[in-house]
Amino acid sequence: MKYIIPFLIAFLAFPFWARTQDAVKVLEAVDANMTYKTSITKSEMVIYGRRKSRTVVSKSYSEGQHKNFTEYLAPAREEGTKMLKLENRLWIYSPSTDRIIQLSGHMLRQSLMGSDLSFEDMMEDRELTDLYDAEITGEETVEGRKTWVLTLTAKVDDVSYPTRKLWVDQERYVPLREELFAKSGERLKTIVLSDVQQQGNRWYPMRMNYKDELKNGKGTDFIVKEIVFDQPIDQLVFNKAALKR
Repeated sequence: MKYIIPFLIAFLAFPFWARTQDAVKVLEAVDANMTYKTSITKSEMVIYGRRKSRTVVSKSYSEGQHKNFTEYLAPAREEGTKMLKLENRLWIYSPSTDRIIQLSGHMLRQSLMGSDLSFEDMMEDRELTDLYDAEITGEETVEGRKTWVLTLTAKVDDVSYPTRKLWVDQERYVPLREELFAKSGERLKTIVLSDVQQQGNRWYPMRMNYKDELKNGKGTDFIVKEIVFDQPIDQLVFNKAALKR
């Protein structure tokens, strides 16, 4: 009996261990698709209101996990607004006031231009494997694609969402749906990712709908119009002086 009991414990524990190990590999593959050394992106953000929608056009430059510069090109009232992220700091330049403001703390949770994204959402671009432990908790079909359902639990304190669920395409290793939860377990946001295209050696979703579950409405569409990965970017872009150029 003393030999059988340890064997049974090991046998029963194996499926969980296997699911965890497989989930890590899936999450690593997701990171390989969704993160990059550099990117230059032109995008449209369609913000759906109660009566009408509006479209905000921007161009962004990103390097690694810690540098991002975004300039808003349209509509006229947003034109010339710029944002600069360095490490965990974020500055915004408003041409109407000709002022640079640094956002921090609770201010980062505010809505970005009335959209369903917060400034905090825009700041978070670290690799998921650095932030979460993962387990495969199911398999489902999403828009005709077979997916693994991954449950992610934060292993660091400085994350916006302590728990996340991902529906990951089993062939292309791209999330097709994400649900983001508060510590209480309340679902805060849902993201639906679509129009997955091959960009060089990676698969990347060109359209994402962000839905703040605490609001009514259709959410916000983030549409990638053009994107280039892993091209050199002039370091002068990632400088506070660039905000007023």
